[in-house]
Amino acid sequence: MTAAKPTVLILCTGNSCRSHLAEGILRAAAGDILDVVSAGSKPAGYVHPLAIQAMQEIGIDISAHRSKPLSEFLQAKIETVITVCGHADEACPIFPGQVNRHHWPFDDPARATGTDEEKLAVFRRVRNEIRRVFTAYADGRRDALKTLSGKPRA
Repeated sequence: MTAAKPTVLILCTGNSCRSHLAEGILRAAAGDILDVVSAGSKPAGYVHPLAIQAMQEIGIDISAHRSKPLSEFLQAKIETVITVCGHADEACPIFPGQVNRHHWPFDDPARATGTDEEKLAVFRRVRNEIRRVFTAYADGRRDALKTLSGKPRA
């Protein structure tokens, strides 16, 4: 019998952009060793179309994601909570309970202004920043598993 994968919850305020970018990237990088979910303290009710487009460009499909309230996960066994809100004026959610916590702030691409192409450029920049941080996190989690098991994992 295999143990359940630890759950990583990625939190933001609206759960429409950054948390979905991070969820998709972390799931692609470490979905074999982590269960990855996202939620918001004040969910927007949709996943931003430019977030979906920016992710499709790197081969990750988040079109089936949905904007979820934090309350859906209050009874879940969460091992790690990562908040991705960037601006100081945002009310980044706090998750109750004793869990690992990280706060990695990113700009909110939903606040981008200008033409569609200029907005998409902001989504791409934030996606790439999130990709660097969450890929490194996935690599660290994988390395920790190798150390614990004493042997390399595929």
